[in-house]
Amino acid sequence: MLAKTRGFVITGLDGREVDVEVDTNLGLPGFEIVGLPDAAVKESKERVRSAIKNSGRKFPIHKITVNLAPAELKKEGAGLDLPIAVGIIAANGQLASADVKAAMIGELSLDGKIRGVNGILPILISAREKGVKEMIIPGENSEEGSFIDGITVRAADDLKSVCDYLEGKGDLKIVEKKEYAQVYQAAEYDSDLKYVKGQLVARRALEVAVSGNHNIILEGPPGAGKTMLAKCIPSIMPDMSFREALETTKIHSVAGKMKDTEGIVYRRPFMSPHHTASRVSIIGGGQSAKPGVVSLAHNGVLFLDEMPEYPRSVLESLRQPLEDRVITVTRVKANLEYPASFMLAGSMNPCPCGYYGSKDRECTCSPTQIKKYRERISGPLLDRMDIRINVDNVKYDELTDKTEAESSAEVRKRVNRTRALQRERFKDDGISSNAEMSEKHLNKYCVLSRECEEILKYAFESLKMSARARSRIIKVARTIADMDLSENIEPKHLLEAISYRGDGL
Repeated sequence: MLAKTRGFVITGLDGREVDVEVDTNLGLPGFEIVGLPDAAVKESKERVRSAIKNSGRKFPIHKITVNLAPAELKKEGAGLDLPIAVGIIAANGQLASADVKAAMIGELSLDGKIRGVNGILPILISAREKGVKEMIIPGENSEEGSFIDGITVRAADDLKSVCDYLEGKGDLKIVEKKEYAQVYQAAEYDSDLKYVKGQLVARRALEVAVSGNHNIILEGPPGAGKTMLAKCIPSIMPDMSFREALETTKIHSVAGKMKDTEGIVYRRPFMSPHHTASRVSIIGGGQSAKPGVVSLAHNGVLFLDEMPEYPRSVLESLRQPLEDRVITVTRVKANLEYPASFMLAGSMNPCPCGYYGSKDRECTCSPTQIKKYRERISGPLLDRMDIRINVDNVKYDELTDKTEAESSAEVRKRVNRTRALQRERFKDDGISSNAEMSEKHLNKYCVLSRECEEILKYAFESLKMSARARSRIIKVARTIADMDLSENIEPKHLLEAISYRGDGL
């Protein structure tokens, strides 16, 4: 007897529909799965066999052939366990119909329980786009499935309840739809700008960087507060829109990072990989071409503490996503594109000992050591850093000052206002921040006066800037003008932007 069910697998960040065809015939007992399954799918045979028996159903003593179509699509993961099991039960005549209309996904345990799987959100989005009316998902994934409308989502905890539902003997709980506003709440952070003593220039630079989503690098001696300042960035990031939250959640869902969440990522990511992390873990890839840290930082911040300590190959691989805001992972049988629109924040010492140029301590490094250390960050990568700030040691009187500085919450209010201006400006351009502007956008939104052009020309020639540096200065100036609620870029905005190029770096 032939039975059909439907499942889904993840390819990149998209769900792909899989038709599960099960045929049972008389003959020597056997169980074969065809259709380009990976090891996890092949191993489902034993999980499915035990789950069916332990759910009170008979496992057919026949020759069983399971075909996963389309055949050219590689099927990965254990999410097809449930549709395969239901297909076998239906093919054996234990369900009312051999053609199961509802799509389903879930991993089976030996006792018939349904375990959660990764990628539920992108799968539900894809299912809805393909016209699927009803989807059965694991109960563990019900929170993640509650933010997608236009499709009926039912949660199941075990195979028995699924079969009872399909026979009309029971019901499966419909996942209640949630609104983004129901779960979103302002996050509380351990790091707050109100605890930062002094560092007025660095505080201002951070606000400018976050207001326009500009890349920033902080240079200074050990203990000056570079890392502390960087860790304050999440606390002043703008609120996430529902669209941004869905984009971010899709990535984290596929990567299996959705545990202990409320079903959606509503706080901007702050990723800080260790300098010993591999290139694959940061960029993405591996055998299954999974998203890396740069994609997990999408719509958030990628912080590289002590940038020169990272392998050169890792740093150079950031150049492409910094420009294109996507990362392409190419493998023999896969060519996947992941979003990677993040704000890059980095910190570094001026030299190996950390005290080159310090007024307080003498540098012990030779000129050769300093040169080699600084060359670990290439010129092209450094050119992509919009803001470069020198962070000096704080004086003792500033450290002991009891006056509380402006809090992150107050700064975030201004950042939200500035980002709102940018979203309104770029509503028809497919971008949302000044840092994302192309030359086309610069010509349209960043028209410079004659005085500004003269200032920029002088800076360009005297500082020997590249064309990319010129564009990035204009973008930063546009952000500073937005912060001042100024329609046009004025000389003072341009001069401040130029000062952030950090000629010491």
